[in-house]
Amino acid sequence: MTEPDMLNDAELDSTIVVKPDKDARNWAMICHLSGLSGFVIPFGNVLGPLVVWAIKKDDHSFIDDQGKEALNFQLTMTLCLIVSAIMIIVLVGILLVSILCIYILFMIIIASIKANDGIYYRYPLTIRFFK
Repeated sequence: MTEPDMLNDAELDSTIVVKPDKDARNWAMICHLSGLSGFVIPFGNVLGPLVVWAIKKDDHSFIDDQGKEALNFQLTMTLCLIVSAIMIIVLVGILLVSILCIYILFMIIIASIKANDGIYYRYPLTIRFFK
């Protein structure tokens, strides 16, 4: 099975990508949803996807791919939140932190739904720390 993010557009059109099984889709969804723990536990947004990905990455390539994607997104958003928190000093950060929290919530929900459908989802505006 070939992963779509490693193919160019011409190869992707001619390649049949097999839909992951239900177990792989559930674990990929859990990778994304575990990022919500950051709203309750400090740095839980990074630790949740990291733990799930580290445990299940060898079980299926879809879990590996989506786990890395969830981790990349959470690391990027953590950096953005740190910068926004620093900017609270000049009062702009209050608005930025609020907007980022809403954005994070919606993106995690969208990614979880896509992962549960077996779609290789890519978060927008994400730095790819892990490829």
